[in-house]
Formats: sequence, structure tokens, C-alpha cells
Amino acid sequence: MKKALWHVLAWLLVTSMLLAACGTPAATEPAATEATMPEVDFDYPPGGALEAALRGEYAGTTVTVDGAFEGNDPDGVKMNKSVAQFEELTGIDVNYIGNKEFEATISVRVDAGDAPDIADFPQPGKAAQFVADGKVVDVTTFMSEEWLSQQYNQSWRDMATINGVEAGVFHRFNGKSLVWYPKKAWDAAGYEIPETWEDLLALSQQIADDGDAPWCIGIESGAATGWVATDWTEEMMLRTTSLENYDAWVAGELPFNSPEVKRAIETWSEIWFNDAYVFGGRSSIVSTFFGDAPAPMFDNPPKCWMHKQGNFITGFFPEGLVAGEDYGFFYLPPVDEAYGKPFLVAGDVMVMFNDRPEVRALMEYFTVPQSASGWLEGGGALAAHQTATPDMYGVELERGIAELVAQATSFRFDGSDLMPGEVGSGSFWEHITSYVAGSEDLETAMQAIDATWPK
Repeated sequence: MKKALWHVLAWLLVTSMLLAACGTPAATEPAATEATMPEVDFDYPPGGALEAALRGEYAGTTVTVDGAFEGNDPDGVKMNKSVAQFEELTGIDVNYIGNKEFEATISVRVDAGDAPDIADFPQPGKAAQFVADGKVVDVTTFMSEEWLSQQYNQSWRDMATINGVEAGVFHRFNGKSLVWYPKKAWDAAGYEIPETWEDLLALSQQIADDGDAPWCIGIESGAATGWVATDWTEEMMLRTTSLENYDAWVAGELPFNSPEVKRAIETWSEIWFNDAYVFGGRSSIVSTFFGDAPAPMFDNPPKCWMHKQGNFITGFFPEGLVAGEDYGFFYLPPVDEAYGKPFLVAGDVMVMFNDRPEVRALMEYFTVPQSASGWLEGGGALAAHQTATPDMYGVELERGIAELVAQATSFRFDGSDLMPGEVGSGSFWEHITSYVAGSEDLETAMQAIDATWPK
């Protein structure tokens, strides 16, 4: 027995010496792999494409991303800043080619077989046609249920799921039910924050009586002109009718020409169509770029005092303004107390068209809050990821908005973003703009939108 044991030990000794002399990939691979992994400040899916990318396996490749803002716009700068860490860590070049005509050009590109690797859709409804055509990669084919559930509240995943396909991952979002005001001048004037719609109308009249325009409003946005008016319509739908009716409207089951939808539009028209309430009057609304609209609030003295917009609008405010000192915000008051305090939200969903390892790696990166760092640090958006922490926000304002969103009694996603693209970012934009411009009456505009709903 002892003799046999010594034979085994001797054989093991000789074998180990031979292996040491010859060298074996199996013995050195783990150490080499571990040594090439950079230190990162985020979690990533184990065994996924992002992990391989961090080892440098896809260095030198390029991923194209298309979207609705240009690279030198405030949001374009924030996008490039947000992916800079990914580029540095992986050696993958992210080529952002966004443009303001994205809504019109993305279909042309996809139909021509020239789809970007990833598209940043501000309207999930626009992606529906590409899902139906089989052009979109389901993210669950390369990301696990466990990982996606860890990173996102189920509601975000539900909103990204179209016809059973999890068509993308949400990246960032903004709360829309906010009214901004010039805080220093506001406090000096003694104006009070309105709690109800009646209070808001009374405040508007008070400011008008003081000789100023209470509201700053503009809806011009290139090919996307009109989306600001759709936001106001959605806000009023949530405040003047039930959530069930809101959902039915978004699904095409409640027509635009219904009394409920027309009442919602007529509610905001009380403000928009009163020339004493809008800086420049009603006629200026369609021609005023939405990003320029709030600027007169910060003239000395202010030329207008309130501007309803999502939290991204701070990126268009004049430089040097300080939140909480130069400007503040309040919740857009409810109209009918029976419908509580609803909150309208919107967000960007990253949709993948081309299935390559480096593209998967960037998609996986978009599922971590660090991928939105440009917005979180500079302000203008909130992370859709439930793994985001308060210390990631460089602006106290965003933390405050996130808390306000959490206190709402109900939530709904931007309705036009969920509608079919030909309606939500098509006829709705077009005909609500015509209504504001006065070239169509409400009945005509609503019937025209209904006629475009896909059968």
C-alpha cells in the first residue's frame, strides 16, 4: 500500500515538473484575464458582452448611435460625455450621429438597410413599426431576466415591451408635470405657489394685471414642432378624466374627437389663447423654439413668469443660474380633485438594430446608471435605473424632482410617445400645431388625427 502511494506521488511530481517546463495556457489564462480587467465603478452582467469588452476583446471596433439631438446640442454633449467612460475602458468608439430630423430619417435609413446599430428613441411608439417588421433585437436574447429585473423597475420594462418583444432598455427620463419660475423675482413680487387649477388661473390673471405676461410658451422644434402641445394635452387628460380613459385614448380606443379629449385641450387653451397670458401672444407660440421659450423669465425684470416643461429644460436655461436661488419649480396643479395628483413622465429607450458583440456591450452599458452620467452630473434628466443612487446627481434639483415624482398619486407615460408613430409623432404634432396657429378649428384637427390611426 505504501509502495503504491509513493509511486503515485512520484508520478505527480514528475508531471508537475514537465508542465512547469513546457508551460500550459490553462495554468496562466485566468491570471492573464484577471490582470487585463480594468477597475470599474459599476456592475455588469456576468459573462456578457460588456465583460468581454472590458477585457479589450472588441477594441478598435465602432458602434453607431442615432438620436434626436445633434452632437453639439446640450444633450449631444451630455451623450458624448456619458459614453466617454465606456470608450476609454473598452477601446470601442461610439459614433453618435444624432440630428434634429431623426423622426423623419430613421425610417428611411432602416428601410434602406442602413439602420444605425442603436437608436435612441424618445418615442417608443415610433419603434413599434420596426418591431413588427422584425428589425429590432429583443434584449432578452442576450441579457438575463435576473440582470434586467435588478436594473429596472418592472414598469420601465413593460413600457419597453412591444408586441411581446422587449425592444430596448430605458436610459434616462424626465418628469413633465413641472412649472418653472424665476425664484428671486417671484419672491420679491410676493407671488404664491398655486395648489389648484383655479389658483393657477387666478395667479395668471394677477400677473397680467401687474402688466406682465404670466406664461412663456413655444412649440417650434423643427420636424418635431408641436410636441409641447401634445404634452399639455396629456397633462390635462390626466387631470380631467380617468386613467382608464387616458389608457384607452393612447390605445386608439377613445377617439381624439371625443368630448374627453376635446375638454382636455380646451382646458389648456384657456391659457394659450389668451394674448394677455402668453409672452408674444398666441401668434408667437408656433414660431418660438421650445428651448428659447423660457429665457425671458430671466430678463430683469422678467418678461414672463411661468414655463411648463420637463426637467430637461434646465439645460436650455441661461448659463450661471443656480437652482433654488435663480429659479424654482412647482407641481402643475390638478384640475379635478377626483383624479388626484397625476404625474406625466417620458424617457428615452435604446433600441438595437444590428447584433454584433460590441453593440451588445454598449446596450449592456446603457442598463447601468453611469451611462447617463452626463445628465446626472450636469442636470437635465433622471436615471431610469433603480440602481441609481442620490450621490450620482450633481444637481440638487434632480434629487428634488425625483422625490416629487415619488409622491404622486398616479403615473402615466407620455401618451404621444406610446401611440403609433404616424399618430404620436406625426398627425398629432401636425394638427395640434395647426390648431394653435388658428388654421384649423378643434373639431377639424381632431377628426384629421383620428383619420390617421392605423387600422
